[in-house]
This record gives sequence, C-alpha cells and structure tokens, in this order.
Amino acid sequence: MQQAISLLELNQIIKDTLEQQLAPNYWVVAEIGELKMAAQGHAYLELVEKSGNQVRAKVRANIWQYSFRTIAGRFQTTTGQQLKAGMKILALATVTFHELYGLSLNIKDIDPNFTLGERARIRQEIIERLTHQGMMEINKRFELPIVPQKIAVISSQTAAGYGDFIQQLQTNRYGYSVHHRLFQATLQGEGAAKTIIYALDQIEEISQEYGFDLVVIIRGGGAQMDLDCFDDYDLAVAIAKFPIPIITGIGHERDETIADLVAHTKVKTPTAAAEFVLSGFLDFEEQLVSSIKQIERYTKQALQWEDRKLIELESKLKNLSRQQLLRTSEMLSVKISQIKSTGSNQLNFNSYQLEKLALNIKKESNSVINTQLKNVDNLERSINNLDPATYFKKGYTRSEVRGRPVHQQEIQIGDEMITYTHKQQIKSTINQISSHGE
Repeated sequence: MQQAISLLELNQIIKDTLEQQLAPNYWVVAEIGELKMAAQGHAYLELVEKSGNQVRAKVRANIWQYSFRTIAGRFQTTTGQQLKAGMKILALATVTFHELYGLSLNIKDIDPNFTLGERARIRQEIIERLTHQGMMEINKRFELPIVPQKIAVISSQTAAGYGDFIQQLQTNRYGYSVHHRLFQATLQGEGAAKTIIYALDQIEEISQEYGFDLVVIIRGGGAQMDLDCFDDYDLAVAIAKFPIPIITGIGHERDETIADLVAHTKVKTPTAAAEFVLSGFLDFEEQLVSSIKQIERYTKQALQWEDRKLIELESKLKNLSRQQLLRTSEMLSVKISQIKSTGSNQLNFNSYQLEKLALNIKKESNSVINTQLKNVDNLERSINNLDPATYFKKGYTRSEVRGRPVHQQEIQIGDEMITYTHKQQIKSTINQISSHGE
C-alpha cells in the first residue's frame, strides 16, 4: 500500500507541479461573472466560460491594488466604460495555487481593445429588438387594481426571497389579508426561463376561475450571472404580452434585468414587492375612510338644514294662527259696535244674534286652530318620517358598495359591502347575488 500523505503535503505537491509545468503567464479569454472591490483597492473577480446560459468553466481571480489602478484606468480611457460583470475580457494572467485557498488567477493586464463581453452585447441586442417591437410598454398599459386581493406568485418555495415576501404579507402591521398562490419555477440556470414561462401559462389558464389581480415574480438578488434567465427574449415577450399587470422583485438596485424593463412595475426586493401590494390596500382604506367622513358630514349638514326648516315652518304657522285670531277678534269687536248702535227695540234680537254669532265665531276659530295644529302635526310627522334615523330605528338598514347605494350600480361577488344600522356599521363580503322582486 502506498504511504499516505497529509492534505497540506498534497497541496504543496500540486503547487510545486503547477509552478514547474505551467508558463509564467497566459492570455485568457473569459467573461467576468462577478467583480467585487475590497476596501484596500484590490479587485476580486469570478471568471466564467459559458455555452448559452450554461457555465462550463469558472475560476477565481484577483487584481492587486497597484495593478488595478493602471488596468482599470486604461480600460475606461480606451472603451469609455468601467470594468463590470458581463464583460468578456482578454486578460494576461498567472496561475497561482495556495495550499488553503486553492487555484486562482492573478491578472497582470487586460486588453481594453477586446471591449464589451459577448454577454453584454447579446443583452443589448435583445433590448433593442424588444424596443423596436414595442414590447417595452405593453404590460405597463394595464391599470393596477384598486385593491390587489388575489396574487399569483412565481418563485421557488425554497427561495429566501419568497419567504421574505410571504412573511411581509402575513405579518403586515395593518392586518390586511391577501390571498396568494405560488406557481413553482426555477430561478437560475439553464432552462429557468422556460419554467417561468410555463408558470405564466398556468396562471393565464386559471385566471378566469381565480380572478388574479396581479402576478409577482420574485427571487431576491444574487450573482449577476445567476440572473441571466431574466434576460431571456422569450420570457420578456411573455411578460410584456401577459394580460395581467406583472410586478418584479428579482434583485437589488444594481441588478436590473430585461424582465424588469418589460414588466408593469419593478421594485428592488421581494420585501419591497410585498410593501407595494400592501400600499394598494392602505390607499383604498384611506379613501374609504375619507368617503365615510364626507358622507357623515353631508348627512349632518342635511339634518341641520331640515331642522332649521322645521323650526322656521313652525314659527310661520304660529304667526299665521295668531294673525287669524287677531282678525277674528277685530271682526267680533266691529259686530258688537254695530249691535250697540242699533235701536233699543232690536236689542234683544241683536243680543240673540250676537250670542249666535259669537258661538259661530268661536266654533269657526276653534276649527281653524285645530285644522292648523293638525297640519303642523302632520308636517312634523312627515319630516320625522323623512329622517334617515327614523328608518334606522324601525330596523331598516342602508347598504353601500364603493361608497354608493347598491341599487345604483352593478355589484359583483367579492365586493365589500358596508351596511349602516341605527347604531352599527357592518362590513361584509358579497358571496352570492340572485334576482329578487322582478
């Protein structure tokens, strides 16, 4: 049996062998998958080689601070762009192997004439093609629902971004309830775009049954090359032509994909997507509260106006009654004076006539007064009957949908209805609508 050696010894053998067998430098064509800057000024890269969207080779690389200043400055001066992920570069590199950190490339120079990488070029071609076809604004033409209550979510159940999205919806501080359904999809790697398109097809097939208000595609950041599936042309067309507004929360601010560009609305993160959905609820609630306050204010003003009219009418009726009594009294005085002026021979007759007349006048006056009082009572009852509070006390209610009486509009199943009683305000959801009274 061959004598065993330690892992460190094996790595030292690998290091020595590489140093002895490899040339000092190699010109290497590769795509920058990631580029990160350290605080000290060093650049750390991940170089990849891809076939389509499939990564076939990958290696870590670095450019030390002193070299990076010269390389990056010359590259930007020549190309007008900074080094960034997605560019295909031609780099002069030394192969290094460290016993602890493994294989990496130390980049000594980059040929700026190699320009942009193939990946960035293809992406720009897709954007120009979509723009020429008018796809960039199609999905944006849809109006967002006032309250997005039913959400179709395209994500992976195991994705951290999906968990953040659901938690934000379910634990929102407003207590809103949002119905959501997950449509599983692969969010990176070869074939991921097809799974997202398939999820969109599933949503469209059952959209009439479930009545989805929005589609949300969420992932949650990641390496730039992990987002390649969201730059797929077919996926972009599917999003643009989808008959429901689509919201994307695919990555962070620095990761803008073609899917973001063609979607109705792009937000930074899955959490921000949940906040965007909840903002629709909050706006609607604020409008509803404002409408209720406005109705209460108008109702109060109407009642006050009717009260004033009633007081004025009552005062007018009292004045008319007093004037009638005064006129009747004046007529009585005139009659008495006429009787006194007649001869003594007719005194008894006139006295009899006067008594008879007095009785008639009194009867007439009482009849007029009673009639006027009855009119006042009838008018008061009519006004009270017109008061909404009277109907509420009798057990009647008033129902409204979207701030308007239900008989003045077309209502639908799922609408929220507010019912006002004498002392309560009841919110309910319409589950069934049937014909009645026709």
